[in-house]
Amino acid sequence: MKATGVIDSRQSPDEVLASGEYPLTRRDLAEIAAMIYSDAGIYLNDTKASLVYSRLSKHIRNLGLKGFREYCTLVSSPEGAHVRREMLSHLTTNFTRFFRENHHFEHLRDEVLPGLIARAKSGGRVRIWSAACSDGQEPYSIALTVLALLPNAADYDFRILATDIDPKILALARAGVYDENALETVSPAMRKQYFREVDANGRRKFQVDDRVKKLITYNELNLMAQWPFKGNFDVIFCRNVVIYFDEPTQMKIWSRFAQLFPIGGHLYIGHSERVTGEAKNLFDNIGITTYRYTGKSAGRTA
Repeated sequence: MKATGVIDSRQSPDEVLASGEYPLTRRDLAEIAAMIYSDAGIYLNDTKASLVYSRLSKHIRNLGLKGFREYCTLVSSPEGAHVRREMLSHLTTNFTRFFRENHHFEHLRDEVLPGLIARAKSGGRVRIWSAACSDGQEPYSIALTVLALLPNAADYDFRILATDIDPKILALARAGVYDENALETVSPAMRKQYFREVDANGRRKFQVDDRVKKLITYNELNLMAQWPFKGNFDVIFCRNVVIYFDEPTQMKIWSRFAQLFPIGGHLYIGHSERVTGEAKNLFDNIGITTYRYTGKSAGRTA
Protein backbone atom coordinates (compact mmCIF):
# COMPACT_ATOMS: atom_id res chain seq x y z
CA MET A 1 0.00 0.00 0.00
CA LYS A 2 1.27 3.43 -0.96
CA ALA A 3 0.51 6.56 1.00
CA THR A 4 -1.59 7.87 -1.89
CA GLY A 5 -4.62 6.02 -0.55
CA VAL A 6 -4.89 3.92 -3.71
CA ILE A 7 -5.47 0.26 -2.93
CA ASP A 8 -3.77 -2.35 -5.10
CA SER A 9 -6.46 -4.11 -7.15
CA ARG A 10 -4.94 -7.45 -6.16
CA GLN A 11 -5.67 -6.73 -2.50
CA SER A 12 -9.04 -6.81 -0.82
CA PRO A 13 -10.04 -3.36 0.51
CA ASP A 14 -12.20 -5.05 3.14
CA GLU A 15 -9.38 -7.22 4.51
CA VAL A 16 -9.08 -6.65 8.26
CA LEU A 17 -5.51 -5.66 9.16
CA ALA A 18 -6.08 -5.09 12.88
CA SER A 19 -9.04 -5.80 15.09
CA GLY A 20 -10.37 -5.48 18.58
CA GLU A 21 -13.19 -3.17 19.53
CA TYR A 22 -13.36 -2.02 15.90
CA PRO A 23 -12.00 -3.68 12.74
CA LEU A 24 -9.38 -1.68 10.80
CA THR A 25 -9.60 -2.62 7.13
CA ARG A 26 -7.11 -2.08 4.35
CA ARG A 27 -9.38 0.64 2.92
CA ASP A 28 -9.48 2.45 6.28
CA LEU A 29 -5.72 2.31 6.66
CA ALA A 30 -5.17 3.49 3.08
CA GLU A 31 -7.38 6.54 3.65
CA ILE A 32 -5.73 7.40 6.97
CA ALA A 33 -2.29 6.93 5.42
CA ALA A 34 -3.17 9.25 2.52
CA MET A 35 -4.34 11.98 4.90
CA ILE A 36 -1.35 11.76 7.25
CA TYR A 37 1.01 11.76 4.26
CA SER A 38 -0.70 14.80 2.74
CA ASP A 39 -0.78 16.70 6.02
CA ALA A 40 2.63 15.87 7.48
CA GLY A 41 4.67 13.79 5.04
CA ILE A 42 4.49 10.77 7.37
CA TYR A 43 4.50 7.47 5.49
CA LEU A 44 2.39 4.57 6.76
CA ASN A 45 2.05 1.11 5.23
CA ASP A 46 0.39 -2.15 6.20
CA THR A 47 3.06 -2.89 8.79
CA LYS A 48 1.78 0.09 10.81
CA ALA A 49 -1.78 -1.25 11.08
CA SER A 50 -1.42 -2.29 14.72
CA LEU A 51 0.13 1.07 15.63
CA VAL A 52 -2.69 2.97 13.90
CA TYR A 53 -5.28 0.81 15.63
CA SER A 54 -3.75 1.27 19.09
CA ARG A 55 -3.34 5.04 18.65
CA LEU A 56 -6.81 5.75 17.24
CA SER A 57 -9.26 3.20 18.69
CA LYS A 58 -9.67 5.02 22.02
CA HIS A 59 -10.05 8.31 20.13
CA ILE A 60 -12.84 6.77 18.05
CA ARG A 61 -14.58 5.51 21.20
CA ASN A 62 -14.34 8.93 22.85
CA LEU A 63 -15.89 10.53 19.78
CA GLY A 64 -18.85 8.16 20.02
CA LEU A 65 -18.27 6.77 16.54
CA LYS A 66 -19.11 3.25 15.40
CA GLY A 67 -15.71 2.43 13.97
CA PHE A 68 -12.90 3.31 11.55
CA ARG A 69 -15.20 3.65 8.52
CA GLU A 70 -17.24 6.35 10.21
CA TYR A 71 -14.04 7.93 11.52
CA CYS A 72 -12.51 8.12 8.03
CA THR A 73 -15.67 9.77 6.73
CA LEU A 74 -15.51 12.37 9.50
CA VAL A 75 -11.82 13.27 9.25
CA SER A 76 -12.01 13.59 5.46
CA SER A 77 -14.87 16.11 5.70
CA PRO A 78 -14.67 19.88 6.32
CA GLU A 79 -16.70 19.38 9.50
CA GLY A 80 -14.06 17.02 10.85
CA ALA A 81 -11.05 19.29 10.34
CA HIS A 82 -10.38 19.61 14.08
CA VAL A 83 -10.63 15.83 14.51
CA ARG A 84 -8.19 15.36 11.63
CA ARG A 85 -5.78 17.64 13.42
CA GLU A 86 -6.14 15.52 16.55
CA MET A 87 -5.51 12.40 14.44
CA LEU A 88 -2.12 13.82 13.54
CA SER A 89 -1.33 14.36 17.23
CA HIS A 90 -2.30 10.78 18.03
CA LEU A 91 -0.20 9.29 15.23
CA THR A 92 3.00 11.25 15.79
CA THR A 93 5.59 9.94 18.22
CA ASN A 94 6.89 12.23 20.96
CA PHE A 95 9.55 10.14 22.65
CA THR A 96 12.40 12.33 23.87
CA ARG A 97 14.65 12.91 26.87
CA PHE A 98 17.12 15.48 28.13
CA PHE A 99 20.50 15.23 26.39
CA ARG A 100 19.36 12.35 24.20
CA GLU A 101 22.26 11.22 21.99
CA ASN A 102 24.58 13.21 24.22
CA HIS A 103 27.47 13.17 21.76
CA HIS A 104 25.62 15.90 19.86
CA PHE A 105 25.58 18.16 22.89
CA GLU A 106 29.22 17.44 23.62
CA HIS A 107 30.12 18.39 20.05
CA LEU A 108 27.95 21.50 20.29
CA ARG A 109 29.64 22.51 23.55
CA ASP A 110 33.23 21.78 22.53
CA GLU A 111 33.37 22.50 18.80
CA VAL A 112 30.51 24.81 17.85
CA LEU A 113 29.48 27.07 20.71
CA PRO A 114 32.85 28.71 21.43
CA GLY A 115 32.84 30.38 18.02
CA LEU A 116 29.16 31.29 18.21
CA ILE A 117 29.58 32.78 21.68
CA ALA A 118 32.52 34.86 20.49
CA ARG A 119 30.35 36.18 17.67
CA ALA A 120 27.50 37.00 20.06
CA LYS A 121 29.85 38.85 22.41
CA SER A 122 31.08 40.95 19.51
CA GLY A 123 27.50 41.96 18.65
CA GLY A 124 26.67 39.23 16.14
CA ARG A 125 23.50 37.23 15.70
CA VAL A 126 23.26 33.52 16.66
CA ARG A 127 20.30 31.28 15.86
CA ILE A 128 19.69 27.61 16.68
CA TRP A 129 16.62 25.65 15.55
CA SER A 130 15.21 22.60 17.31
CA ALA A 131 12.86 21.16 14.68
CA ALA A 132 10.25 18.70 15.97
CA CYS A 133 11.06 19.69 19.54
CA SER A 134 8.39 17.48 21.19
CA ASP A 135 7.81 18.38 24.86
CA GLY A 136 10.82 20.69 25.04
CA GLN A 137 13.55 18.45 26.43
CA GLU A 138 15.73 18.90 23.34
CA PRO A 139 15.64 22.73 23.17
CA TYR A 140 16.03 22.97 26.94
CA SER A 141 19.09 20.70 26.64
CA ILE A 142 20.47 23.03 23.99
CA ALA A 143 19.81 26.07 26.19
CA LEU A 144 21.42 24.42 29.22
CA THR A 145 24.49 23.63 27.12
CA VAL A 146 24.67 27.28 26.06
CA LEU A 147 24.19 28.60 29.59
CA ALA A 148 26.98 26.38 30.92
CA LEU A 149 29.36 28.41 28.74
CA LEU A 150 27.54 31.75 28.67
CA PRO A 151 25.30 32.22 31.74
CA ASN A 152 24.03 35.60 30.51
CA ALA A 153 23.30 34.41 26.96
CA ALA A 154 19.88 36.09 27.03
CA ASP A 155 21.65 39.47 27.15
CA TYR A 156 22.96 38.87 23.62
CA ASP A 157 21.32 38.26 20.25
CA PHE A 158 21.42 34.52 20.93
CA ARG A 159 18.14 32.68 20.45
CA ILE A 160 16.78 29.17 20.04
CA LEU A 161 13.71 28.47 17.91
CA ALA A 162 11.79 25.33 18.88
CA THR A 163 9.00 24.04 16.64
CA ASP A 164 6.63 21.10 16.47
CA ILE A 165 3.55 20.14 14.50
CA ASP A 166 1.55 19.23 17.61
CA PRO A 167 0.05 22.20 19.54
CA LYS A 168 -0.69 20.01 22.57
CA ILE A 169 2.91 18.91 22.96
CA LEU A 170 4.06 22.52 22.47
CA ALA A 171 1.93 23.58 25.43
CA LEU A 172 3.83 21.07 27.58
CA ALA A 173 7.12 22.36 26.21
CA ARG A 174 6.30 25.96 27.07
CA ALA A 175 5.31 24.98 30.62
CA GLY A 176 8.60 23.12 31.08
CA VAL A 177 7.35 20.93 33.93
CA TYR A 178 8.72 17.39 34.18
CA ASP A 179 8.66 14.31 36.38
CA GLU A 180 11.76 13.70 38.45
CA ASN A 181 12.71 10.64 36.37
CA ALA A 182 12.87 12.83 33.25
CA LEU A 183 15.80 14.65 34.85
CA GLU A 184 17.93 11.53 35.26
CA THR A 185 20.18 12.61 32.38
CA VAL A 186 20.57 16.17 33.69
CA SER A 187 23.65 16.73 35.86
CA PRO A 188 23.06 17.44 39.58
CA ALA A 189 24.64 20.88 39.15
CA MET A 190 22.28 21.80 36.32
CA ARG A 191 19.27 20.47 38.24
CA LYS A 192 20.15 22.59 41.24
CA GLN A 193 20.79 25.74 39.22
CA TYR A 194 18.09 25.63 36.57
CA PHE A 195 15.14 23.61 37.92
CA ARG A 196 12.82 24.24 40.84
CA GLU A 197 10.51 21.81 42.55
CA VAL A 198 6.80 22.46 42.08
CA ASP A 199 3.59 20.84 43.24
CA ALA A 200 1.46 19.61 40.35
CA ASN A 201 -1.86 18.44 41.76
CA GLY A 202 -0.14 16.77 44.66
CA ARG A 203 2.64 15.32 42.54
CA ARG A 204 6.29 16.30 42.90
CA LYS A 205 7.60 17.76 39.66
CA PHE A 206 10.34 20.09 38.46
CA GLN A 207 10.03 23.23 36.36
CA VAL A 208 12.63 24.77 34.08
CA ASP A 209 13.90 28.13 35.32
CA ASP A 210 12.93 31.29 33.43
CA ARG A 211 16.61 31.96 32.68
CA VAL A 212 16.49 28.91 30.42
CA LYS A 213 13.09 29.70 28.94
CA LYS A 214 14.19 33.21 27.93
CA LEU A 215 16.47 31.76 25.27
CA ILE A 216 13.71 29.78 23.54
CA THR A 217 10.76 30.70 21.34
CA TYR A 218 8.20 27.94 20.72
CA ASN A 219 6.14 27.95 17.53
CA GLU A 220 3.83 25.49 15.82
CA LEU A 221 5.29 24.39 12.48
CA ASN A 222 4.61 21.65 9.95
CA LEU A 223 7.91 20.75 8.26
CA MET A 224 5.98 20.02 5.06
CA ALA A 225 4.41 23.49 4.93
CA GLN A 226 5.94 26.88 4.19
CA TRP A 227 8.50 27.95 6.79
CA PRO A 228 7.63 31.47 8.05
CA PHE A 229 11.13 32.69 8.80
CA LYS A 230 14.05 34.14 6.93
CA GLY A 231 17.75 34.28 7.60
CA ASN A 232 20.35 31.70 8.50
CA PHE A 233 20.48 29.18 11.30
CA ASP A 234 23.91 28.37 12.66
CA VAL A 235 22.74 25.04 14.09
CA ILE A 236 19.73 22.84 13.34
CA PHE A 237 18.67 19.83 15.39
CA CYS A 238 16.26 17.60 13.44
CA ARG A 239 16.58 14.20 15.04
CA ASN A 240 14.53 11.03 14.66
CA VAL A 241 11.99 12.82 12.48
CA VAL A 242 12.68 12.02 8.83
CA ILE A 243 12.64 8.28 9.56
CA TYR A 244 8.86 8.68 9.36
CA PHE A 245 9.07 10.14 5.84
CA ASP A 246 9.54 8.36 2.53
CA GLU A 247 12.77 8.94 0.62
CA PRO A 248 11.53 11.76 -1.68
CA THR A 249 10.22 13.67 1.33
CA GLN A 250 13.48 13.14 3.24
CA MET A 251 15.52 14.54 0.35
CA LYS A 252 13.21 17.55 0.14
CA ILE A 253 13.68 18.29 3.86
CA TRP A 254 17.48 18.05 3.65
CA SER A 255 17.52 20.43 0.69
CA ARG A 256 15.32 22.93 2.51
CA PHE A 257 17.58 22.83 5.56
CA ALA A 258 20.61 23.41 3.35
CA GLN A 259 19.10 26.69 2.15
CA LEU A 260 19.09 28.03 5.72
CA PHE A 261 22.75 27.42 6.59
CA PRO A 262 25.71 29.74 6.31
CA ILE A 263 28.96 28.05 5.39
CA GLY A 264 30.06 26.16 8.50
CA GLY A 265 26.58 25.67 9.91
CA HIS A 266 25.91 22.40 11.73
CA LEU A 267 23.11 19.84 11.36
CA TYR A 268 22.43 17.14 13.95
CA ILE A 269 20.15 14.25 12.94
CA GLY A 270 18.91 10.98 14.45
CA HIS A 271 20.99 7.88 15.02
CA SER A 272 19.33 5.94 12.18
CA GLU A 273 19.16 8.84 9.71
CA ARG A 274 21.46 9.94 6.89
CA VAL A 275 21.49 13.03 4.67
CA THR A 276 20.59 11.86 1.17
CA GLY A 277 19.91 13.22 -2.30
CA GLU A 278 21.55 16.30 -3.80
CA ALA A 279 21.87 17.87 -0.35
CA LYS A 280 24.38 15.17 0.59
CA ASN A 281 26.98 16.98 -1.52
CA LEU A 282 26.44 20.18 0.45
CA PHE A 283 27.52 18.70 3.78
CA ASP A 284 30.58 17.04 5.27
CA ASN A 285 29.82 14.19 7.64
CA ILE A 286 32.10 15.13 10.55
CA GLY A 287 30.92 12.68 13.20
CA ILE A 288 28.15 10.36 14.27
CA THR A 289 25.04 11.84 12.60
CA THR A 290 26.75 15.24 12.70
CA TYR A 291 27.09 17.33 9.54
CA ARG A 292 28.82 20.59 8.64
CA TYR A 293 27.43 22.67 5.79
CA THR A 294 30.01 23.41 3.08
CA GLY A 295 27.78 24.54 0.22
CA LYS A 296 30.18 22.94 -2.26
CA SER A 297 27.63 22.02 -4.90
CA ALA A 298 25.86 25.35 -4.57
CA GLY A 299 29.09 27.30 -4.97
CA ARG A 300 28.47 29.30 -1.82
CA THR A 301 31.45 30.79 -0.05
CA ALA A 302 29.86 32.85 2.74
